[in-house]
Amino acid sequence: MFLRRSLHVSVLALAIAGGLSGAVLAQASSGPATTHPALWPKAASPATITDAKTEAFITKLMSQMTVEEKVAQTIQADGASITPEELKKYRLGSVLVGGNSAPDGNDRASAQRWIEWINAFRAAALDNRGGHQEIPIIFGVDAVHGHNNVVGATIFPHNIGLGAARDPDLIRRIGEATAQEMAATGADWTFGPTVAVPRDVRWGRTYEGYAEDPEVVKTYAGPMTLGLQGALVAGKPLATGHIAGSAKHFLGDGGTDGGKDQGDAKLPETELIRLHNAGYPPAIDAGILSVMVSFSSWNGVKHTGNKSLLTDVLKGRMGFEGFVVGDWNAHGQVEGCTNTSCAQAYNAGMDMIMAPDSWKGLYDNTLAQVKAGQIPMARIDDAVRRILRVKVKAGLFENKRPLEGKLELLGAPEHRAIAREAVRKSLVLLKNEGVLPLKSSARVLVAGDGADDIGKAAGGWTLTWQGTGNKNSDFPHGQSIFGGIAEAVKAGGGSAELSMTGDYKQKPDVAIVVFGENPYAEFQGDIATAEYQPGDKTDLALLKKLKAQGIPVVSVFLSGRPLWTNPEINASDAFVAAWLPGSEGGGVADVLIGDKAGKPRFDFTGKLSYSWPKRADQEPLNVGDKGYDPLFAYGYGLSYAKPGKVAALSEESGVSSAAAVNVDRYFIAGRSPSPWTLTASGAVATKTIDAGAQENARQAVWTGEGQGLLAISGRPVDLSRQTTGDMAVMLRYRVDASPEKPVSMAIGCGESCGATVDVTSTFSGAKLGEWRTAKIKLSCFKAKGVDMTRVTAPFALMTSGRMSITFTEIRLASNEGDAVCPTN
Repeated sequence: MFLRRSLHVSVLALAIAGGLSGAVLAQASSGPATTHPALWPKAASPATITDAKTEAFITKLMSQMTVEEKVAQTIQADGASITPEELKKYRLGSVLVGGNSAPDGNDRASAQRWIEWINAFRAAALDNRGGHQEIPIIFGVDAVHGHNNVVGATIFPHNIGLGAARDPDLIRRIGEATAQEMAATGADWTFGPTVAVPRDVRWGRTYEGYAEDPEVVKTYAGPMTLGLQGALVAGKPLATGHIAGSAKHFLGDGGTDGGKDQGDAKLPETELIRLHNAGYPPAIDAGILSVMVSFSSWNGVKHTGNKSLLTDVLKGRMGFEGFVVGDWNAHGQVEGCTNTSCAQAYNAGMDMIMAPDSWKGLYDNTLAQVKAGQIPMARIDDAVRRILRVKVKAGLFENKRPLEGKLELLGAPEHRAIAREAVRKSLVLLKNEGVLPLKSSARVLVAGDGADDIGKAAGGWTLTWQGTGNKNSDFPHGQSIFGGIAEAVKAGGGSAELSMTGDYKQKPDVAIVVFGENPYAEFQGDIATAEYQPGDKTDLALLKKLKAQGIPVVSVFLSGRPLWTNPEINASDAFVAAWLPGSEGGGVADVLIGDKAGKPRFDFTGKLSYSWPKRADQEPLNVGDKGYDPLFAYGYGLSYAKPGKVAALSEESGVSSAAAVNVDRYFIAGRSPSPWTLTASGAVATKTIDAGAQENARQAVWTGEGQGLLAISGRPVDLSRQTTGDMAVMLRYRVDASPEKPVSMAIGCGESCGATVDVTSTFSGAKLGEWRTAKIKLSCFKAKGVDMTRVTAPFALMTSGRMSITFTEIRLASNEGDAVCPTN
């Protein structure tokens, strides 16, 4: 067990040794958003981050730069919102790839196309205009569990699984493999490691954190930094195969009230230090070259505008000499700022502003603010020096990339082996009634919608921002969990049958059911309670169906957090928390499937790095808290060597079904899940039909005898964050009879609040009987006056003419370049 109080004790000891008054300590515990730097631990970027020759080079270059060029260095644009020609003109300091950005807007672009795309920007930045040496861009990518934006890359388990492994050396090797795969495609910089300490699993980014305990994060931050960047050497750039990293998100993003993404961490300063700062000193000491600042707030003040945090603590007390970068338009959330104007962020200590689609306006306004003295020239000079220092250290001025184009590194066997090892070590055995390990000679049924779905096992931040829409063919080097199981039992003379629904041709000896959360990222993953599948327990029904037939059931639970799963655990003979294991499903089979005699090939070694809730209303639930009463405690994990018994669990969740607010799924599996209701009124009627599965679709027929309204409605929900996140209403449908008159889609926000858009072309242009998908941006409706903070009807369709459509799914979905905003 880690010594969870050690950092807190050291902070207090430091305060006493430094002679701080009791009044200062009391103030630091009372909640203002102004820091007291002497309370914070000391750290320092290694002296090898720079050298006299480098600083002299930077000084000379800066003396030749115009104020326009200096301002440009501090701004970062998204590759989807800037062209190489625009970069030639504006000479920005950086280009990034956002979660849904990709070459040519194609999330499945080839690795070679990635190289070409990045090099087009690089060449534009280096286009010689004379006057002084041209300054290269630094190209940033969110490679958070491997080089997850590129088809063919190795997808490692998300951080929550790595935290369960408790293996710092494994973390370092994952960093090295990720850096090599990034270097092969020409990228310079990853936005990682994430060193958040999630304290409420309702937060949609929980899986990005290693643990709820700061000590795990503290032991991982340094090794991941060294894995990505290598050790810094004075006077030399990063070694071949290494790229720049970015510790994120500074600070307290895992401690927001209620687990709300981009929310407010209402904490005394001592707790901000003890819980949420633990990963930054070791990352800084290891030489991290950049730090990304969080969207979130501390006691009501956005970090991006908090000078006491960024300048006094991060750059001052903790001695960080790299550069500080913002998050996606986060500066626009600072009080008094917009996406295109934020002197406050610069003056607070931000060095590079991430202005993905707002870069041009931000450049113009920042330049004017510098010339007017609103942003001191000394502040801009400091920012530019830090950015250039990192560019030199990253070897960008040398423009040598020996690994670029070596695409055999993507999904290389040695990298896949590391990922498979990580999967094995991340698995946590919660329950085992003697059914595991399985004999490889057994007849195994593999069921559940996660069994043969690598995309579901990989989760968010995988090829697309939300991780949705992925097929197994998008992972050419990967293996699904079913694939790994089938391979393992075949080797032992057994057999494996795949059936998502649990049906089979011959009764199996055992069933492995793979199920869990569908992919999500950021705010889209925020939940109201810790209950799994509230009001819609289709996976529980599958487990019970198999148990009722006398088949032993092994549950493999895929999730980005611990969830209240008491009913599912009760219905299982063994229950394994597999987290989000990524592209190497064979690692699951390595531990579950033994030899022919049933002796284990690998034992379970994973231990919970998050407390597992006894009830769905227990969040926040963290080790060391007063009244700590989990179902499975932090550090829990059974093994074959050390088994344990789990008694029948209470199936009282502690919350009412009404407490679970389902904001994003409106029609799934043939019905509208709570709290939504599907109704047809006027000249339209619906009936349930089969469309590839039993009763999974509705057919709606408009008679043309007046206005017909098909609507999904319920109690008000807040979709404002989804709107600013560029989400869309997605409809999977086929047209059975084309519309005779105009068709409108609406979103409502109360009896006298709502707006419509004309979607006639969506249905009139469809081939009869052909399944299609339409995505209509939420922002379309906000622009027409819908109050997105209280949406009561997230989908409605109406026409007064004849029309017939069949639909299987209505939900919110990420805009992956395929969402539209009808102009009419």
